Amino acid sequence: MAIITLNKKIFEKEIGALTDEMQNKIAMFGTPIEDVTEDEVHVEVFPNRPDLLSYQGFKRSFLAFLGKKTGLKKYKLNKPEKDYEVIIDSSVKDVRPHTACAIVRGLKLDDEKIRELIEIQEKLHLTIGRRRKKVAIGIYPLEKIKLPITFKAMEPDQIKFTPLEMNNKLSGLEILQRHPTGKEYAHLLAGKAKFPIFIDLNNQILSMPPIINSQLTGRVSSETKDVFVECSGFDFETLKICLNIIVTSLAEVGGKIFQMNLKYKKLIGKKEITPNLIPKKLNISIENTNKLLGLNLSEKELKKLIEKMGHDYNSRDKSVEIPAWRTDILHEVDLIEDVAIAYGYENFVPEIPEISTTGEENKAAVIKKKISEVLSGLGMTEVSNYHLTNKKDQLERMGIEKNENHSKESLIKVEKSKTEYNTLRADLTHLLLKNFSENIDSEYPQEIFEIGRIFQEKDNKIQEKEILAAAVSPGNYTRIRQVLEYLFRTIGLNKKIILKEFEKTGNHSNLHGFSNHFIEGRTVEIIFNGKTLGYLGEIHPRILKNWKIKMPIALFEIELEEVLEKLMKY
Repeated sequence: MAIITLNKKIFEKEIGALTDEMQNKIAMFGTPIEDVTEDEVHVEVFPNRPDLLSYQGFKRSFLAFLGKKTGLKKYKLNKPEKDYEVIIDSSVKDVRPHTACAIVRGLKLDDEKIRELIEIQEKLHLTIGRRRKKVAIGIYPLEKIKLPITFKAMEPDQIKFTPLEMNNKLSGLEILQRHPTGKEYAHLLAGKAKFPIFIDLNNQILSMPPIINSQLTGRVSSETKDVFVECSGFDFETLKICLNIIVTSLAEVGGKIFQMNLKYKKLIGKKEITPNLIPKKLNISIENTNKLLGLNLSEKELKKLIEKMGHDYNSRDKSVEIPAWRTDILHEVDLIEDVAIAYGYENFVPEIPEISTTGEENKAAVIKKKISEVLSGLGMTEVSNYHLTNKKDQLERMGIEKNENHSKESLIKVEKSKTEYNTLRADLTHLLLKNFSENIDSEYPQEIFEIGRIFQEKDNKIQEKEILAAAVSPGNYTRIRQVLEYLFRTIGLNKKIILKEFEKTGNHSNLHGFSNHFIEGRTVEIIFNGKTLGYLGEIHPRILKNWKIKMPIALFEIELEEVLEKLMKY
């Protein structure tokens, strides 16, 4: 979540008096007020609405919500003029491969508008930009730039310019070492042989994204009338949305948006034009809307509510035109949520269902809670990792990338993932090791466990399994065995388990297809009712090295289905 600061005087002049009723409407819009002072209003914006991270974006959407300026706001896009061009060199491929750019002219900036511009830039960096890792934004006074512009990468020592808030030239490496912003974001370029830069026709460096702008060409002032805007990063679609948010906010203060040609230097014929504000279209069913919300809206009422959220509704084909700056509308249900917001959650009438039931806590959940309490009582910390992981963590760091057994239980990949996390987890072991690797500076001993689901594909079917994994560091076989035996003794199943010495053969596999991340001779199979539940042992130094972990780790991972079924019969 992000907090944006609105000028109270401007808000009341352009939107309305900040009465109790107005404050309630702001909250019902989905942006609760954090604080109100004599001069400012602090509003909380949730991550799904980055288009509200500026006053101009908030005003546009909130005026529609109030019914004052409804429907899809249209902005004129001017075609690229001569030299309105950015050349993308192939050298940026491995460091920051994409950019989306625009020019906005005719601005009338003052101190308040510049503050708003800086705020939206920083808020987008923190949210959609993932602290500049995914998106970095630069805004430059056009009068100090000679078009066209080139986006390329150079060796750090060859990059020399005066960064913002400094008076002397520094090399790319010196900026990371000596400039405050360079130090803060140095990790984003760590290990890169070349650093990306934007450079104009006069060989003036505009910036070194995602770190810092140039003092000469990267500072916007009240004298600035025209600006060049660029967003650089790894996902072109995200960059285009980010650019749309910025240029439409600038258009709200009188700016005229001009598109730019993006030309890829070594890819003949590849060209993009940004920005593109063509609305996305989705269909909405009035039957689905009424069923999901428990309402009885007519099509006329649905149209009115849709337009209060800044969309256009087409009665002919029951479609909705969605603004190009709305990142959160992916499915019909998202549009129905907008209908609910426009209708007003305060207007929904609660109803008691005409059904008599007696509820009780799920037995399996009770048992898992008991297991959690037992392990917590041993001083262990419960962790909860995301279901999504990636191939590098799941396979490469575990030393199992090329093992043939893995074809029997393949990983499940997410289509069109927007991040590097594009695979459903097939075990918990690698995630616990990841937890340790991210806390190597924390106090030892570290003892953690997780109860959660894993996902595997076998015989063209997706299987979900409930898993328990626990690990201790520094730890050894004896310590982790004590944890397992104490757990099973406490839940009354200690006589049901057998720890069998693990014999490594070409056909042996653990829960997710491999067992070579344990030390041979320091590993056992965990047998329950004649079935292998999992494995217990000490993690091999080779695997610890992959995770950059210096402390020994002992770990077990077991399937819980058999255990839960047995306990639920008691």
